[in-house]
Amino acid sequence: MQVINREQAREFMQQGDAVFIETLPEEYFKKEHLPRAMNIPPDEFAEQIEQRVPDKSQKVVLYCADEECPASTKSAKTMDELGYENVYDYEAGKKDWKEAGLPLHEAGEPEPSQDEVASALQSS
Repeated sequence: MQVINREQAREFMQQGDAVFIETLPEEYFKKEHLPRAMNIPPDEFAEQIEQRVPDKSQKVVLYCADEECPASTKSAKTMDELGYENVYDYEAGKKDWKEAGLPLHEAGEPEPSQDEVASALQSS
């Protein structure tokens, strides 16, 4: 597991080859989340991760609310223990992303395409 910063997370998202996973309870994910992210709540993470991301060589970026939130780090350690090879922990999380003015997907909006996300990140 490697800790990454906002710029690294942004690059991974622009490239489109990483799976982003929010490790907060579902109600927080439904309100807003990073574009194209999936949600695996912390109390379900160990049971769901191998089913949701079966390729252990897949690049995965985990995040939660902010640096005070331990869920993404705990989930990253779980992935390491399960043999995942490319696990990244964006510790500053959703708060840091939002404060930088980067796009978030909000409830009720259609999920953007990868091209739409890359374009929005270039203009942010």
